[in-house]
Amino acid sequence: MYDSDNIFAKIIRGEVTTNKVYEDEYIIAIHDAYPVAPIHILVIPKGNYTGFDDFISKASSQEVANYFQKISEIANTATADGYRLVTNVGKRSGQTIFHFHTHIISGKEFTNIAG
Repeated sequence: MYDSDNIFAKIIRGEVTTNKVYEDEYIIAIHDAYPVAPIHILVIPKGNYTGFDDFISKASSQEVANYFQKISEIANTATADGYRLVTNVGKRSGQTIFHFHTHIISGKEFTNIAG
């Protein structure tokens, strides 16, 4: 069940101020408050989606296309030499805020954890 009091819902409603990178009718992108790298941006859809599967099954095709197109645009504007995309799905994966979002992380060398 979606919690409308989660921090991202509050950000989307304008109840919490953030360092905004981008916004349109479908998404908001912000600098992460607890960055793990010099560049750490969160891309958050404005709809009430708890995770990736919820987003893919409930969002319109236009919302899904916009989401991934904007991630590409934001990442390529904010980074110079590569980036990592991270989307945690479920508590065991490390998801702590149950509003779907993707991390764009860059600006340092990363350990290769998978291929």
